[in-house]
Amino acid sequence: MALVFLTDDQRPPCPGCSTYLMEPYIRCAKCGPPHLHICLQCFSRGWEDSKHQSDHDYEIIANEFCILESGWTAKDELKLMEAVGDCGFGNWHDIANQIPGKTKQECEQHYIRIFVENAKPPFPVFGIESKSDKADVMICRLSDDPPRPIRDTQKAGEMAGYMPARGDFVMEHDNYAEWDLKDIYFHTQDDKLLNELKYAAVDIYQSRLKERLRRKKIIRNLGLINLSRQKMQERAHSQPIRELFDKLRKFSRLHTPVEQDKLIEGLIYEIDLRREIVRLQEYRECGIKTFIGARLFDRLKARRQQMKTSKNHLDEVLGAVMRDPYSCRQWLQRQALVEAGHSCRELPPIAAPVSRKSATPLDLASFAGYEKLTEKEREMCASVRVIPEAYFEYKTIFQNECDKVGYLKLKHARTLIRIDVNKIRKMFDFMVKEGIINATSPS
Repeated sequence: MALVFLTDDQRPPCPGCSTYLMEPYIRCAKCGPPHLHICLQCFSRGWEDSKHQSDHDYEIIANEFCILESGWTAKDELKLMEAVGDCGFGNWHDIANQIPGKTKQECEQHYIRIFVENAKPPFPVFGIESKSDKADVMICRLSDDPPRPIRDTQKAGEMAGYMPARGDFVMEHDNYAEWDLKDIYFHTQDDKLLNELKYAAVDIYQSRLKERLRRKKIIRNLGLINLSRQKMQERAHSQPIRELFDKLRKFSRLHTPVEQDKLIEGLIYEIDLRREIVRLQEYRECGIKTFIGARLFDRLKARRQQMKTSKNHLDEVLGAVMRDPYSCRQWLQRQALVEAGHSCRELPPIAAPVSRKSATPLDLASFAGYEKLTEKEREMCASVRVIPEAYFEYKTIFQNECDKVGYLKLKHARTLIRIDVNKIRKMFDFMVKEGIINATSPS
């Protein structure tokens, strides 16, 4: 609480509502000079303008309290000091006229008792700060932000070619802006119109350069260079909050980093309040008026939701079984065994037939090497969906391995090429059937 005395003429109106300030009122400790004074109503509503923010430090200006003697407020003490300075010591009649509610005897007695007879006045003693000529020691260390990744690494690629030591990018915004000036030269013999055109080209280049610097400043101030750190911070929030971050990122160029964070925090707080209001409204609709009843309601609601999920899962299983005649017949057999007194361990499992849709044959007419295939090879490659060039490569690998050992097993063939095992089996069976490779050992 600060001790400040301002007359009605010196006291400015509240910038929020334009009313005259009445004590107590608020003075911002950051804005100024001149100091910013606002009334309590605007302060309670969080009034802000282009310079003043609601989170600034503040002081309460109120002089209606006693500091030296009961019956004499701080405002009266300030008026007494000012009146003694204006009227002179001893002119108590004129001094009392400037202090409402005080007689000349009261003014004289109070002044003599507090400021003359008291050898040790009740004022705080402030120590004198010693200013040292030595500058404060600055501890130098390597900067961790932005990071300095190794060139041609994944992290360096995520930073879009940013060079921390130079503060530039490998590929700048509007990177070829300088090309428009590389062939411009100024000569004394040039025409006036030509010189004006050259000056205009230079002005255009300057505007493009300012736009480049503006974009770099936005990236640096918002910390967009260190993408991994931003993702780590956003990962701590839920999916709706992350979507909110993505939607508001395009507006970050219109604010300072602090204002952008403040905007997002305010919206997150609003979402939390709305969620809490919906939860409390649900409690009230269900007739719950205590927090103990609310906790019991949450436990029972979670149990009901779990039972509902289990019931839906059972309905899906039964629906899938009833749609298949074979599975339905098996299910009825199991129910008959259960009714006959058999235990669950003796029941046969339900094995529903799994129907897999076969892939459509591949049209090989447009691929290279199609004319080199035989009719049987064309049918096999189309059904297996292998292009002719790949088939010839696999065929050569199998033949070479078969010539080395004398035979080739399917197990060993699967280790030679890394494709779908079903395709390897079909090609292997086809080559064995056509006599291209030998699958049996000579011994």
